[in-house]
Amino acid sequence: MSNSHNPPSIIDAFCSFEKIKAHKLFLAEPVNQVYQNFTWQTAGEEIRSMSAAIVAMGLNKGDKIAILSKNCAYWIMADMAIMMAGCVSVPLYPNITPASLNELLIHSDSKMIFLGKLDDPEKMRAAIPDQLIRICFPFYPIQNCLVWNDITKDHLPIQGKPIINEDDLACIIYTSGTTGQPKGVMHNYRSMNYAVASFLKANPEIQNEIFFSYLPLCHVAEKMLVECGALFTGGTIYFAESMDRFSMNLQQTQPTIFLAVPRIWEKMKEEILKKMPQKKLDKILSLPFISSLFKKIIQKKLGLSRAHFIFTGASPINKALLSWYQKLGITIMEAYGMTENLALSHANRKNATIFGTVGTAYPEVVVRLAADQEVQVKSIASMQGYYKNPTLSAECFEDGFLKTGDQGSIDANGYLTITGRIKDQFKTSKGKYISPAPIETKLLANSFINQACVVGNGLPHALAVCCLSEAAKTEKKEILQTNLTEFLTGLNKELEHHEKIAKLILIASEWTIENEILTPTLKIKRNKVDNLYEQHYVAWSMRPDSIVFTTESAHYE
Repeated sequence: MSNSHNPPSIIDAFCSFEKIKAHKLFLAEPVNQVYQNFTWQTAGEEIRSMSAAIVAMGLNKGDKIAILSKNCAYWIMADMAIMMAGCVSVPLYPNITPASLNELLIHSDSKMIFLGKLDDPEKMRAAIPDQLIRICFPFYPIQNCLVWNDITKDHLPIQGKPIINEDDLACIIYTSGTTGQPKGVMHNYRSMNYAVASFLKANPEIQNEIFFSYLPLCHVAEKMLVECGALFTGGTIYFAESMDRFSMNLQQTQPTIFLAVPRIWEKMKEEILKKMPQKKLDKILSLPFISSLFKKIIQKKLGLSRAHFIFTGASPINKALLSWYQKLGITIMEAYGMTENLALSHANRKNATIFGTVGTAYPEVVVRLAADQEVQVKSIASMQGYYKNPTLSAECFEDGFLKTGDQGSIDANGYLTITGRIKDQFKTSKGKYISPAPIETKLLANSFINQACVVGNGLPHALAVCCLSEAAKTEKKEILQTNLTEFLTGLNKELEHHEKIAKLILIASEWTIENEILTPTLKIKRNKVDNLYEQHYVAWSMRPDSIVFTTESAHYE
């Protein structure tokens, strides 16, 4: 890897490994439990033939091409083919609604779309504007679409290394829409190349790794760590066939680098505790000789026996959860970044991780705190702006610094702690502002609470709307009442007077992507929570008990 001021491009890196690792495994995707393997050479032939086809079909340099699919080998190959043809990649979340799909395809000016692994392909296909060329991946046939294999067999692979200018637009990555309409974040090759180079400079041990891909590849963290991580270091990417087979595929892969969002870490912990209650787990971990062997067994069963870089990101994680995994010999490093800076901002490092922080800034990333404690960062990885929205683009920068919208504090050693999000703050009827995120993180320390959203705009006191964990659903109501009452009392002692939670509101069902309360990246849409439940806030506030069991669901009528 050359220095970060003049790093190789993603095209340079791919073409290099295509030669020096021609017969080494690049992509491995399970289809009906049988792995479909692609070496760097065979993947290169597919990519180059499709790139030739894109040009032959009349697309020009700078034209936009969308990808709509769950993670699979052809997702990576389509993305590379788009870039090698000089076009702009527009990756989209495979679980968005058909209406959102239609809207983003029109907004992005896409002229072609690759379709692949989808839950309801025909429903999605029907939402695609008629003028778009539609190509479906092998293994996932879709009606009224051109088929990848039928196209590539009729086009000779392009030769040599395409010339890509680092100022050329590489991709438009749409945000997940936590606070409203998704925004199209534009990144050129310079920002992408720089972001990867800076990450590798901070983590020089990363070379020739094994990656496991299951978080959406259209999300900036997965794209940069897994896709770009493999392409820039000559690594191998294994895929999850489905969430039902996630655990099995992860065990089969035993990746050396693994990334998960907090929700996944919580689910994995729940699965462990289903098989082994906490008291029994603590007992085993207290036995000197057995403990070491037991940790190795757990790590292997989780699929993390070889993982030497384990990351969490995308949303805040509870410090207690990190400590819980640490006791199993699994050190999870929290990282921080945005779509707008290709996730290149801060991260904890190996042997220098401080739980509760998101680590220190990457090399050559300049960070400052504004008067309101907003975290602002500046680097070459910052976006070119939002597609078709120059006004909002300009508002995102101040003196060249990207305004993150997150509030934070920085200690003497440069470790950043995110303390909340400015737009998430709300004011009670007493005129006091509350930042909900830190309180929600504390709430999730209780094993009976699976999801939490602190609300209370205009109310005398804050409320915490919560969904129960699987463990809680097997407990008697009286036990839950006692446990959560004691927990809330303890929590309120840690909070400022105006932050204290008046009631824990327990919702009868889980918040999911399907019921539209979670974004595709599993973040809670606060406005959706308010829209669903705010009609009950006053009545809940007036209930005598501090723990309120409701029959309210997480579904819109």
